[in-house]
Amino acid sequence: MNRRRHAIAAITVICALTVLASPALTLQASAAPLPPPAPKKSLEEVRQEIETLYRQAAVATDAYNLAEERAEEQSAEIVELARMIVEGREKISVLKAKAGAAARAQYRNGGLPDGAQLVLTNDPQLFLDNAGRLKAGAKATSDLLGEMTRTQAELDVYAKDASTNWTTLEADRVKQAQAKKEINEKIAAAEKLEDQLEAEERERLRRLEEEARSRAQAAWLDTGVLDGTKTGATPEGKKAVAFATAQIGKPYVWGAEGPGSYDCSGLTQSAWGAAGRNIPRTSQEQWRLLPHVDVKDMRPGDLIVYYKDASHIGMYVGNGTIVHAPRPGRNVTLAGAGSMEILGVVRPS
Repeated sequence: MNRRRHAIAAITVICALTVLASPALTLQASAAPLPPPAPKKSLEEVRQEIETLYRQAAVATDAYNLAEERAEEQSAEIVELARMIVEGREKISVLKAKAGAAARAQYRNGGLPDGAQLVLTNDPQLFLDNAGRLKAGAKATSDLLGEMTRTQAELDVYAKDASTNWTTLEADRVKQAQAKKEINEKIAAAEKLEDQLEAEERERLRRLEEEARSRAQAAWLDTGVLDGTKTGATPEGKKAVAFATAQIGKPYVWGAEGPGSYDCSGLTQSAWGAAGRNIPRTSQEQWRLLPHVDVKDMRPGDLIVYYKDASHIGMYVGNGTIVHAPRPGRNVTLAGAGSMEILGVVRPS
């Protein structure tokens, strides 16, 4: 009997242990295997990813700069239209005062217009004397009414233009805000990639950037593209080159036009502005609106536009070299003119 009780107790303990152990075994058996760790990107892959992010930021910077420029233009036009509306209203007030004076003069004449009084006169001489005055007065009244009508029509046009400009201004402000958000996101993503690197890797990354630029420059020069190019600049071109090279060492800041920092098109615009030539604000507009020249015909002071989307620009300073503001985290510097993908060359003057 005791032996039976011991056997039952033993079976009970074994069953309990089995029940307690089974969930863990089940969980262990059903748990999904952990995914293998993602392969670490090579430093060259990181370099290319960072470069792509900064180029995307450059495109957004162009969009921001263009929206900002248009917003400034629209604001100036709205201010001018407001001034014209005020002047028009003042002119209407003056014309209404003249019309009121004419009406009061008629009232003082017994409520009869000058023409009726003239017809009723029995004095032929008076009729002849006043006929000319009557004709001149009628013309003056007609001119007064015509001027009031034209002035009111102008006011209506000014008001409509102001409303249109205000709508455009608000749209450009929205574009600015969107572009600013995209710029900050792209730059933050690029900086995060760099921050994840060790100090030694960051230095190697910088060397990789320089090596990639050097290879591209060497390949460009090997084509003989500079054979026969002009070395002399115009007086304005010399001034622009002198200004641009004087900015070497100043930091790149997107949207900046100097004097302490620049983005790529802010530098070229400011340099040519110092030479007395106003050019568009963005690299894309500089490419679109300035005269194009062949690479073999370029001279110092010309602007070289880069990439198919015209998202970067630098100033040619001779000997196969440009001065440019590269990207966030870098300073205005000299670089090989062929170290990036060339879209074309434009000439401000």
